[in-house]
Amino acid sequence: MVVLVKAAQLILSLSILVVLHEFGHFIFAKLFKCRVEKFYLFFDPWFSLFKFKKGETEYGVGWLPLGGYVKISGMIDESMDKEQMKQPPQPWEFRSKPAWQRLLIMIGGVLFNLLFALFLYAMVLYTWGEQYLPTANVKYGIVTSDTGKEIGFQNGDKILNVDGKKVADFTKIVPTIVLEKASYVEVERDGKDVRVPITQEDIAKLLNNKNVMGVRIPYSLQVHGFMKKSPARDAGMDIGDKVVAINGQHFTYNDQFVEALKDAKGKTVDVTIDRDGATKTLPVTIGENGLLGVERTMMNLDSLFTFKTLTYGFWQSIPAGVTKGFNTVDNYLKQFKLLFQPETKAYESLGGFIAIGNIFPGIWDWRSFWNLTAFLSIILAVMNILPIPALDGGHVLFLLYEIVSGRKPSDKFLEYAQIAGMVILFALLIFANGNDIIKLFKG
Repeated sequence: MVVLVKAAQLILSLSILVVLHEFGHFIFAKLFKCRVEKFYLFFDPWFSLFKFKKGETEYGVGWLPLGGYVKISGMIDESMDKEQMKQPPQPWEFRSKPAWQRLLIMIGGVLFNLLFALFLYAMVLYTWGEQYLPTANVKYGIVTSDTGKEIGFQNGDKILNVDGKKVADFTKIVPTIVLEKASYVEVERDGKDVRVPITQEDIAKLLNNKNVMGVRIPYSLQVHGFMKKSPARDAGMDIGDKVVAINGQHFTYNDQFVEALKDAKGKTVDVTIDRDGATKTLPVTIGENGLLGVERTMMNLDSLFTFKTLTYGFWQSIPAGVTKGFNTVDNYLKQFKLLFQPETKAYESLGGFIAIGNIFPGIWDWRSFWNLTAFLSIILAVMNILPIPALDGGHVLFLLYEIVSGRKPSDKFLEYAQIAGMVILFALLIFANGNDIIKLFKG
């Protein structure tokens, strides 16, 4: 069910963004009186799932969900319609229009995606505001994964600053380390200030491992239910029991309990429980996965930590949304630059449709959906403006060359460039989705 919810959100989000992107090209083409032959969501090689014609344009939905397209008369694009290009130019064709008009047609999709992202961020801030956990309010310190411990963090560390700069939002600490290529993180450990040095290898680890750092929470475990395979249930534990200790060891924080179970893999331990105010000890054989096999009553984080909520009026939300959008663009460009730095191994974190789908939550939440759709809209805008033939940025590059030099590239050159660009894009598509598959098998 979780997979279906994530897939539904991904398909809806990308469908909205693709239609909007193509509409950006479409509206500028119509504005400059270009003939638009097709407007499609998804690609339609050999056949389409749905289509109808209105005026001179055929609208439809293809079966290959790798994007979408508008086919503008007299333009060398992914349709590779060479026969049309052999005919004399017509006044309604793309190639007959001035270079500045063709430039606006080509950047229309990216422009609409960017404006849509800014609009979404503003409306999300206006509707829900912005809630975050201040780093200063993470009062019990952090809990870190094995990767974090390799870097030098320890459970209980309290983050003070990154390269001497305080990070207000706790969830922005790891992105700040990565995007700013921080050289150290200062933490409070056992009452002392300690510097954790960060190397390029550490940044590579942070890029390729999720959930490196989380908030440390006090220990509490009351049994809410049992998993299919449950050593605790087999040993006689009941719903409502509270786990007090393991082999006489009591716990202050939840991570200490997790570590104790990990150390007890495959062993029989004495689990002390509190049942209706009376203590009882049960011998439990811990599975090889290091779990008791229980579902616990979840703690309310709002009762443990003081979150901060920023609220916005309608007119306040607009500049705030614009600022958030351009900050997102800036951070994404910084992340993109890391792909070209082999020492960070950022290319290993490049993901395809599975990775994109996994950023959506397993339950339908409109706030998350629109925030993530805004983020994907920015990604779509940035990726499309890259100067790669077959992308909008490739066409823009050649048009800028024409405007500056006064010479238009030949149709044959544009055809070869389009083919080369498509080869590059398919190679990236295969690589990104191949990374997804490899991670699935490793997981």
